[in-house]
Amino acid sequence: MMRLRPAVPALILLLASFASTQAAESTYTDLDLDKCETLAQGSPDEPGGDWISLKCGGYRNYPVYFDEGDLRQSVYFGHLSQKILDEANETFGPFNHVGKKVEWRIGANGKPYAAILRFFIENVDENSGMPTKASEGQVLVISRVGQPEDKTGCVVGYVDALANPDANILARGIADEMAAGFRCGRDKPDYHGVKGPKAGEPAYVFPTQD
Repeated sequence: MMRLRPAVPALILLLASFASTQAAESTYTDLDLDKCETLAQGSPDEPGGDWISLKCGGYRNYPVYFDEGDLRQSVYFGHLSQKILDEANETFGPFNHVGKKVEWRIGANGKPYAAILRFFIENVDENSGMPTKASEGQVLVISRVGQPEDKTGCVVGYVDALANPDANILARGIADEMAAGFRCGRDKPDYHGVKGPKAGEPAYVFPTQD
């Protein structure tokens, strides 16, 4: 069953996004995991050893950090504290994988303050018991980009890319209105707009911030 999050009506976010475009713009970078630097990796010969942490190129001097474990992925952006890199893991309950294009929201000062990345949710088909293309969900994940002065980044919110016809516009509105003031480790991300049956439930792990 689809539900509408009443606290943040889509129309308000669309209007806010339009207004914010006067001072914000988008730029795009590729996320090629084969070109990333391996920071740490488990051993497949050990129980629970199927995991990897990568540092990838991003926008200018703002890197992308990628983690995968148990066929679930999480991504963080920008300058981050070691505590966040070691302990944070915001992903989804079902198996999932990320897309290959990052949208960065750039402020008037030329710095990225938010990033948007598409996640593919590998839902299990009721008949086959296996993930299929027909059962796959797509979710736009909006993240706060860590800055050199705060080293804090996290997931800000989610938009079901299949259930919302203007999903990209809605995601940009959330990025522009929420990312800068989002308190990582205190505020918890949620879905915005319509959430359909293929959107996965978030799995949230984030260290408490001082």
